[in-house]
Amino acid sequence: MSTFDEKNSHPRVGPFGVVRDGADTDKVTVLIAAFEGWNDAGDAATDALKLMSEHYGAREVFEVSPDDFYDYQYSRPVVRRGPSGEPKLQWPTTKLSKASVPGTNLDLVLLHGWEPSYKWRTFTAELLEQATTLDVDFVIMIGALLADVPHTRPIPVTLTSDTEELREELNIEAPQYEGPTGIVGVLSHMAALAGFPTISMWAAVPHYVAQSPSPKAELALVRQLEELLGISLPVDPIVEDSEAWERGVNELAEEDPEVAAYVRQLEEAKDTVDLPEATGDAIAREFERYLRRRDDRG
Repeated sequence: MSTFDEKNSHPRVGPFGVVRDGADTDKVTVLIAAFEGWNDAGDAATDALKLMSEHYGAREVFEVSPDDFYDYQYSRPVVRRGPSGEPKLQWPTTKLSKASVPGTNLDLVLLHGWEPSYKWRTFTAELLEQATTLDVDFVIMIGALLADVPHTRPIPVTLTSDTEELREELNIEAPQYEGPTGIVGVLSHMAALAGFPTISMWAAVPHYVAQSPSPKAELALVRQLEELLGISLPVDPIVEDSEAWERGVNELAEEDPEVAAYVRQLEEAKDTVDLPEATGDAIAREFERYLRRRDDRG
């Protein structure tokens, strides 16, 4: 029986075999990866990963050797100051942290990194070797890209997979993109070749508000992760930030007639393509999300 079949032979929440209160159920380990820079418009992907790391108290278990992979003239180290003013130098690097989700059989391996400057194949091989050591069962790559989408509508999140079983389980497509790619695309491809069932998840950030942060895109990624993994995360602060962000962009758009007209054009195109939001599936997903939050709050 394949790893995918074994992990899906139990009663579960979501497609990965995640079970609530499953003390006697086999552990499921999911690696979630996000990289700074080209793959992360508005910092949406890395902010989503940081939220999970802080919420579950993830602890570092591995760090690549930055001198082997980074050009410091391109990815420069950053000086930070502590509470009393003492300097601390932060080097660009890539780290793996691990956490368990209370009340479930789910372990998370969170990969937060900078896109390397050199030796991408060696870099991905080293990370996948660690994934094997940590008994990773599934891989989720998350990213954010700039796109022609309106800020006033729900941020679209695209799911694709090179793994046939996951495509059937989630009713998603195989990736169709052709062209230049970043480390997210490379690691996703190499993980699938190495036999890890892999999903790629991309949020579309409105290109006319590309600056960081992008809380509405972060919220879209977090909610998609909640749905996939059957977990609940503390999204109330992100909801508030998202609403404030949208109000701020509305005010800026109203001050420029050309921008306002462009936003209306994007809205019309989006509304023409999309099905109504209040479908039965959408209502069911929201209800399941509500029940999980109620259970987690006791």
